[in-house]
Amino acid sequence: MTDETKAPITNGRPAHPPKRNNSPPVVLPTHGTAIVKSALSGDTVILLGRIPAGAPPGTRPPEVLFTFERVTAPRMASKSNNNVDDPGAFSSREFLRRLVVGKPVSFETRRQGATAGDRVYGLLFLKGLNEGDGPRNLAVESVTNGWAIPKVFGSEMVSGGEKEGEDEVRDYERALQVAFSEAKTGMVGVHSVDPTPLVRNMSNAGDGGFSCEALVESLKQAKVGPIQCVIEYIFDGSKFRLQIVDERPEVQQYIHGNVTLIMAGVSCPRTGSPRLGTQSEEYAEEARHFVEIRLLHRELAVELLGVDKNKSCVVGNVLHPRGSIGTELLKNGLGRMSDWTGRMMDPAQVPALRAAETVAKRGTLKIWKGYTAPKLSGDSEIQGTVVEVLTGDTVSILPNNVPYTCDLVLKKVSMASVRSPRLGNEKTGKVDEPYAAECKQRLINLTIGKQCRVTIDYEREIPLGDRTPETRQFGTIGIGKREDVGAQLVSEGLAETQRHRDNDEKSSRYDELVAAEHRAKELKKNRHSDKEYTKTSINDLSDPRKAQAYAGSLISQSRPLKAIVDYVFNGSRYKLTIPSENCTIVFALEYLRCPQAGPPITSTRKDSKKAEPFGDESKRHAKLRIHQRTVEIIPHNVTKGGVITGQLFVGGGAARTDIGMELLGSGLARLDQIKVDYGEVPKHLLDAQTISQTSKKGIWSLEDPEAAARKQREARAAARGDAKPKELTVSDVTLSEIRDGSHFFFHTVGDASIAVMEESMKLFTKTHGTVAPGEQEGLDVRPGKIVAALFNDGAGKSWYRAKILGRPAKDAKGKNKVEVLFIDHGNVASVPVETHLRILDEALGTEKIPAIAKEAKLALISVRSIEEDDGYDAANFLQELCWGKELKATIYALNDDKQLVVSLASPENPKTTINVELVKEGLARRVKDFEVKQVGRQMSDGGNAVVKMAKELKVANDKARKGRMGMWRYGDVGDDDEEERKF
Repeated sequence: MTDETKAPITNGRPAHPPKRNNSPPVVLPTHGTAIVKSALSGDTVILLGRIPAGAPPGTRPPEVLFTFERVTAPRMASKSNNNVDDPGAFSSREFLRRLVVGKPVSFETRRQGATAGDRVYGLLFLKGLNEGDGPRNLAVESVTNGWAIPKVFGSEMVSGGEKEGEDEVRDYERALQVAFSEAKTGMVGVHSVDPTPLVRNMSNAGDGGFSCEALVESLKQAKVGPIQCVIEYIFDGSKFRLQIVDERPEVQQYIHGNVTLIMAGVSCPRTGSPRLGTQSEEYAEEARHFVEIRLLHRELAVELLGVDKNKSCVVGNVLHPRGSIGTELLKNGLGRMSDWTGRMMDPAQVPALRAAETVAKRGTLKIWKGYTAPKLSGDSEIQGTVVEVLTGDTVSILPNNVPYTCDLVLKKVSMASVRSPRLGNEKTGKVDEPYAAECKQRLINLTIGKQCRVTIDYEREIPLGDRTPETRQFGTIGIGKREDVGAQLVSEGLAETQRHRDNDEKSSRYDELVAAEHRAKELKKNRHSDKEYTKTSINDLSDPRKAQAYAGSLISQSRPLKAIVDYVFNGSRYKLTIPSENCTIVFALEYLRCPQAGPPITSTRKDSKKAEPFGDESKRHAKLRIHQRTVEIIPHNVTKGGVITGQLFVGGGAARTDIGMELLGSGLARLDQIKVDYGEVPKHLLDAQTISQTSKKGIWSLEDPEAAARKQREARAAARGDAKPKELTVSDVTLSEIRDGSHFFFHTVGDASIAVMEESMKLFTKTHGTVAPGEQEGLDVRPGKIVAALFNDGAGKSWYRAKILGRPAKDAKGKNKVEVLFIDHGNVASVPVETHLRILDEALGTEKIPAIAKEAKLALISVRSIEEDDGYDAANFLQELCWGKELKATIYALNDDKQLVVSLASPENPKTTINVELVKEGLARRVKDFEVKQVGRQMSDGGNAVVKMAKELKVANDKARKGRMGMWRYGDVGDDDEEERKF
């Protein structure tokens, strides 16, 4: 505000409205110019002056409440008149508002200071309508149009000109009287009879008038688009009070309704409240003033988009003809993006807001004055190969030119501002969120094994329970022509845009993500569909019984099966999903053995086994080549453990590769020696291993695996106290128990401990009787413990030494029974714990007198189970030849089950062995060559005696087969006939 010489007038900090100003009142010059900030009624406005020169940044221009001299307009609704307009009050205000708000005016002051209260009285003049016209007196204009009336009439008017200026007053009052007379005659404004002056029927949203939600919904259904509103009040830079003035029939029910608007996409600092004693946030007053001088008391189109979570405010945009006020606020650093309201906007409108905020951030303007770009602990850009998809929004990347020496070199990156459905956890019973598996599989299809480029946008600390928090990088992942894989998942409705706090860092392509989600919702894709989600049930064949039952249908397939590698256990063992069969299996490469890999780097188990040489290398090779890829498998067999074995191929066409050949050629796997000895391994695999051995690649660069394995066996034997026979041991024996055609227990003839133990146990029985004392303190019935057990051998009950074989269990009658082995005879029985067991005297323990009965197996032959006819016949044949006779036992070795490996010869026919006799009759068969070698390796003479007997057994075996004896009567016996492969 200036006088005619444009001298500035200073004042303290202005308030809005002026009555809240606690600074000294503004003193206006007699004449000056100003801008009309707002029109409070038909006779009162707020004038806005200039900011004084040299004022500090952020100083608001002075404001003053200015009322027309000697004129009164109808009173607007307020608390003093019960919130009811005087007739024509709103129309009077609107006339003046449309005429002057935002325009420059000149003023003449008549009264101010103590005689005027909180305002200034005077005259306001607006520039003439046409060039050459004089200024228009706004008070006279209002009276002429019937929107104000003079305060003095007739004799009350100034009648002379004795005092200076009285002529001007008299002329002004005369002009008012003439204007008043014209208005009455013309029946305009408040003088109108038809229609009568307007009295608003006001209502406030949420106060019983109407709800914000109903307002927005009805406008959407009516498809009326933006509605006309007057911006009545500015709470802060992004929150206003509107009065609806749209007169269209679709909006008629809400006319003159008041509603609070939150600007979409923008959030400004909050202003304080003197009533509540709160202070304004920094730059809040500046942001509010920025909006006031552009929007306050303007009639503008407003686009309503939605409501806030409390449904007390509407969210929308003010459509100013000169552009977006939100963009200007952000560009000047007076606000920040509000994502929750921005989501309601047309996605095409959001990038302009984001660009404006970025400009303010880079310039550190206003609220961004302390802003620094996020600091990253690593590179801001990564280029590499996607090795593994961990979840629907997180991948592991091997950077280019970085060797894959361990999992620590991989970069774990999550997609910025993208949230995928969370996968469940079988251990905790947590189930997958809907579309979690589909989202992860889609990400696998888009990224796995492909070159990617990643722009890191920000980092977050991810808590990991008791472990050290992980610093996770979040970025935008591009693959080929796709600039943002996350946007692809969001657009397909498989993932959603992350909801961030306003101050959080976001993806550099956040608005594209929001737009993609908007399209997915409109098309109702996947997560946004109205259909109920149904998860596909996968048949899990990792259970051995289920695998063996179902394996036949897989093995019988005439074509390779497509499968997806879900997990790599080691170089040759994987978990696969077969989509066409809707099942998951554990699959191993046939004929191959890979070194054991170490535990994952995240494992906290203390009992985890360390990696064998080249075990981790083998596993990493498999991960790089086949993990999460689609492969082809040809199943051949299934093991007792439920593992499907066969071939696996990766790639297609000329690039189709047998992964087994690749592992062998790299020296990361070796052939199963047992299969080699059996002659089962195909020649091309043998050749591949031979080349690898010759080149000393991988495991072949170390000590010969077979020699190492032999040393390990010898070390284990030494640890358990097994002596390696230096020479053949021949003893006279008698059998004490026969388990089957090749498994038995024997006593050594002449062993004095037999008689000693018989006498000792007779004395034990005589001392303690044959009735157990019931529950006994100190009786230990855990497996492996030695006790006294009651047994009836036909001559009466007696106590014998016994070893507990299992845990006690109740039988059908409820008795607690346990299985025991009578260690001095070899027989097994299930006995009641309470009545048939008691504590053995310490002097009779195995530490003092070892078990008398020795367990043995006939060397180099195998027989069928005793439950089968041929197995039963073999056991009978052994009994006929051996029971009750002294035999010559040649002891060759001790097997892994601590059974003596022997041959038996009867006195009647000492030139041959019982082993050969069983084979001749077709009741047993000779074992494979590798088992012969296993026995021979434990002998000092290199196994010459074993080799000799093996030749005899082969002759007998061939003779029985040709003669269709015993088990050969129906033809050749397959390898599956053997239940165990032991010597």
